[in-house]
Amino acid sequence: MEKVLFSNHIAKDLGLYLDNIKYSQLGLIMDSNTQAHCLPLVQEGLPKSFSSFVFPAGESHKNLETCTKIWEWMTEEGFDRKALIINLGGGVTGDMGGFCAATYKRGIRFINLPTTLLSQVDASVGGKLGIDFMGLKNHIGVFTKPDAVLIADTFLQSLPEEELRSGYAEVIKHGLIQDEAYFGLLKFEHWKEQNWRDIIEKSISIKRIVVEKDPKEAGLRKILNFGHSIGHAFESKYLETERHLLHGEAIAIGMIAEAYLSHQKSGLSSRELESIQASLLQVFPKFDFEEEEIPGIIKLCMQDKKNEGNQIYFSLLSSIGKCDFNIPVTEQEIYDAIKYYKNSHL
Repeated sequence: MEKVLFSNHIAKDLGLYLDNIKYSQLGLIMDSNTQAHCLPLVQEGLPKSFSSFVFPAGESHKNLETCTKIWEWMTEEGFDRKALIINLGGGVTGDMGGFCAATYKRGIRFINLPTTLLSQVDASVGGKLGIDFMGLKNHIGVFTKPDAVLIADTFLQSLPEEELRSGYAEVIKHGLIQDEAYFGLLKFEHWKEQNWRDIIEKSISIKRIVVEKDPKEAGLRKILNFGHSIGHAFESKYLETERHLLHGEAIAIGMIAEAYLSHQKSGLSSRELESIQASLLQVFPKFDFEEEEIPGIIKLCMQDKKNEGNQIYFSLLSSIGKCDFNIPVTEQEIYDAIKYYKNSHL
């Protein structure tokens, strides 16, 4: 598994890490927001000589076009196979920067400095790398682990509220799929008033346990996709529109809809369904859409990576804290689940 290092002094700890390894060249990949708000926090830990690549912030830039520019930058800088890449940023940077490093010259080393709650509790562990393609989320990618992940909750102080909330969706998911007690300890009405360091450590430990048992998502690891089959479809549907959703906002929709499917198909009780719905709607405002948009969302569900042939498979809850995978679902059942979310309320 990845070496995950928790840091109270990120610049100092980054400097110590770099001093203790060998590399021929150092490259830093970040987006425009990270350059402004997070680079100053690590600047003192970086050597005097390094090259950087900055791309515009946003999921819409997590594509092959940006990758081509990154590979051109690496080539023009003369990076060899002993070069080291630092990905400083959220999930977009970690996914895409790691993907570019893993494919450049058949793979060079990289480390991640995740700067958002979402990237710290989710993308930091598991080695999933990739980009969006033809409007489909993470459609092209590989499994490659970073040499190390350095996590500092001080980065969270620079996040807008909506970005912090987006990451919280994955925290909630971890409790729902693996740890009922953890879910019970999470705050919803006053969700911002929490010890984020403790939450990050707990969520990473939950994900680690799952990933170590199933590194390549052949079975158990699929439970980490609870809420994502429908959630990713919503995220893809509105990605390049004025109504675009942050990842966690879309996954919150997916978790409510898939909790309904869990109640219909996997034994989740009506009381637990109501608890999940009420908890999520306290944190994530309701997303409005028209019923005639649902078929387009279902069509995107057909592209989910867990599907086989024409059969759609979901990961669903049998109870809070217990999730099953490879459960076949029909298009009509997905329609009903999305309609359930549309009609849901506190």
